Amino acid sequence: MSKVISFNRLREIKDQLPEGAIHQIAQKLNLNDETVRNYFGGTDFSKGESVGIHVEQGPDGGFVTLDDTTILDLALEIIEKAKAAKPSGCCHCTSGE
Repeated sequence: MSKVISFNRLREIKDQLPEGAIHQIAQKLNLNDETVRNYFGGTDFSKGESVGIHVEQGPDGGFVTLDDTTILDLALEIIEKAKAAKPSGCCHCTSGE
C-alpha cells in the first residue's frame, strides 16, 4: 500500500532510529544497508538500489510517495520498542541538594 509523507518527516523518522537499526531492517528484508538508507532519502545508488520512493517539491522538504511502506513500518516498530525500553526519567533526583 502506498503512503504520502513529507520528506522532512521521513528524515525525522530515520534520525530517531537507534544505532544498528538500518542494518537490522536490511537483514530482515534481505536488502543492502544502502538501499534502506536510500529509502530514507539517501542517494548512494552505486551501493544501494532505489526502492520505490517518488519525491515532489513542496513545503516541509517536499512530499514523498512510498510505493511500499514495509521499511517505514519496521522503522516505526523499532522506534516504539526503543522508546518502551528507555526509562521514563530519573526518579532519584531531589531539588535543593
